[in-house]
Amino acid sequence: MKRKFRSEKERLNNARRVRTTRAIAGTDRTRLTVFRSAKHIYAQLVDPASGRTLASVSSRSKQIAGDGAVSGKVEMAKLVGKAIAEAAREKEIGEVVFNRNGFLYHGRVKALAEAAREAGLQF
Repeated sequence: MKRKFRSEKERLNNARRVRTTRAIAGTDRTRLTVFRSAKHIYAQLVDPASGRTLASVSSRSKQIAGDGAVSGKVEMAKLVGKAIAEAAREKEIGEVVFNRNGFLYHGRVKALAEAAREAGLQF
C-alpha cells in the first residue's frame, strides 16, 4: 500500500531518506546515524544485525551542553562528533558507515562527520 504524505516537501524528504538508507542497508558495519533538528543535533551508533542503539550523543546531553561555553550550532556539532567517536572507541568500534538520514552533507552534518573522523572513526 502506498504511503500518503501531507505535502510535497514531506514526500521529497522521505524519498531522500529512503535513498540514502537503501545505499547502506547491505553492509555489516555499525551505522553512525545523524538527525538534525532546528536547534540540536543527535548522533547514534546502531548495530546492523539487531537494529539496537549501542551509543548515542546529542547536543542536549549534559556532557556536551553542560559547559555553556560553546556558542554556535556548528561548534556544537563538532563536539558531538568527537563525543560519538569516543563512545565508539569505548565499544571497540573502529569502522562505521555514515547514515546522514537524507540531510545534505553540509554545515552541521559535515562538521559532525569531520570531527568524528579526526577523533579516529573510519568511514
